[in-house]
Amino acid sequence: MPGTVLTERPPFASLLRLWRDSRKQSQLELALAASVSQRHLSFLELGRTQPSREMVNRLAQALDVPLRERNALHAAAGFAAPYRESRLEDADMAAVRVALNLQLEHHKPYPALVVDRLWNVLSGNAAVLTVFGRLGQFPELWKKVCGDGPHNVLKLLIHPEGLRPVILNWDDAAPALLARLRREADALGSVELRALLAELLAYPDVPADWRLPQRSAPPPPVVPLRFEKDGLRLNLFTMISTFGTPQDITTDELRVELFYPADEVSAQLMRAWAGSA
Repeated sequence: MPGTVLTERPPFASLLRLWRDSRKQSQLELALAASVSQRHLSFLELGRTQPSREMVNRLAQALDVPLRERNALHAAAGFAAPYRESRLEDADMAAVRVALNLQLEHHKPYPALVVDRLWNVLSGNAAVLTVFGRLGQFPELWKKVCGDGPHNVLKLLIHPEGLRPVILNWDDAAPALLARLRREADALGSVELRALLAELLAYPDVPADWRLPQRSAPPPPVVPLRFEKDGLRLNLFTMISTFGTPQDITTDELRVELFYPADEVSAQLMRAWAGSA
């Protein structure tokens, strides 16, 4: 969770204060957003008042707490978890699977991946192997980087035995990827994302100053990934697609990472590779 746990307070009071601190809101700002008095909010944070289920909902919505962590807030207040976590293969997730597959297929000849909240790959289109297979032997790369664990996109890009050797602008791209992961870990209050960030930062040759938030000149609109292998150059950038109104933890955490060509030469290459596949 974000910040340091305030163990002298009851569980809900501690979590509420931690989430408010992580969102950098004053008590007054949160009280106004949740339509509750500042005095009542203060009592909730001190543990002097127990919240109703409706109050937990209002505060979680005002703080934009992810669904998984909303369940934790409800549990800390003594209520049953309101959001379920379905398996992607469940029958009532059929429409979700169709939407994901459509997006993957329509994105060809460019690569697209479905990833979970920890950036583990759940599925991808054929262009993933067509394109990235030109940069390395994927089965061997995954084994070196992830062992027998889930295939993780960020590990593949940051690990010294992954795609790092063929990323021309690794010194620019890697800090941007790590900064994005740090922001996600802070925004979601995720222990797992913080652990992933710590693992990536511990890889060999990752500069020590990357462990600190980067404060520099305004970044460009996107940071491309510039690959080169055997004289072949490929420039890509990514977009992330999410579900607009998730009401299940799984749909709340699913993302589609779409790779796009950063220049016309790269676009022509990927179209040609698709035609010869």
